[in-house]
Amino acid sequence: MAVVDQNVPGGAPEPDAEAGEVYATGNPWVLVARTFVQNRLAVVGLVLIVVLLLFSLIGPLIYHAPSAADALASKDQGPGGGYLLGTDSNGSDIMTQLMKGGQSSLLVGFVVGIFSTVLGLVYGAIAGFFGKALDNVMMRIIDIGLAIPVVFLFVFLAQVLKPNLLLLIGMLTAVSWLLPARLVRGESLSLRTREYVQAVRGMGGGSWRIIARHLIPNTIGTITVTITFQIANAVLVLAILQYLGFGLPPTTPTWGNTLFLAMQNFQDGYWWEVYPALVLIVLTVLAFNFVGDALQDAFDVRLQER
Repeated sequence: MAVVDQNVPGGAPEPDAEAGEVYATGNPWVLVARTFVQNRLAVVGLVLIVVLLLFSLIGPLIYHAPSAADALASKDQGPGGGYLLGTDSNGSDIMTQLMKGGQSSLLVGFVVGIFSTVLGLVYGAIAGFFGKALDNVMMRIIDIGLAIPVVFLFVFLAQVLKPNLLLLIGMLTAVSWLLPARLVRGESLSLRTREYVQAVRGMGGGSWRIIARHLIPNTIGTITVTITFQIANAVLVLAILQYLGFGLPPTTPTWGNTLFLAMQNFQDGYWWEVYPALVLIVLTVLAFNFVGDALQDAFDVRLQER
């Protein structure tokens, strides 16, 4: 809290001691970290992400379901009897399927989130820096891409191509880089008029050097926030596509495939086959959104203090 000095005319507040300590370090990332940890939902989201990663990556090494000698005899069993979350209509242990499905779902989410953001970063930085006719052409391409309905595009491609993991990652990346590009383009339009950019120009610095050394590093806040939202969006879109029956083959374990298979038996009262996958999808999306919202607030505070 800032303390008001009664001896100063107008009661001007004295600099906050904690803020002064941050400035003394000369490291604005300290302020970003403090603002982030003060957001309880962000901390909860970060803990959830860690738990989900441990569940998907370390869980299969610890949890081992009893081997079913007869899959038909063990199908659609409720929780218990050695199966922590029960079994599905194929006689497979649901907990094991969720762990394996988490590996595929989170892998797709992270790869698509990172690749799409990097692609959008480079594209948007170039468009915003050069501006004029090049910017108009590049932005019209983005407008065309955003006008294409994603679900219908994937439904069409699923009829033409045989989906696999690499193809699905490529298609999701191809439709996910558009928004990051538009965000970075807006940042670049503002940054290119800054004094330090003009100084680099005056010293003979080339355009590509300015983009690589000054524009892109100064959009780190936008990049970091965008990656978290892109990961959440990729996990959600993948689950939706799998639920609709498009995307990876049904034999590939993903949370969407697990949910798609379970919904076929939901009317028979096998609730334990539906809710675990649904809860994991919702928790993943919420966790990354919590972290993204907190990072956005934290970087806004850093820019304001700067």
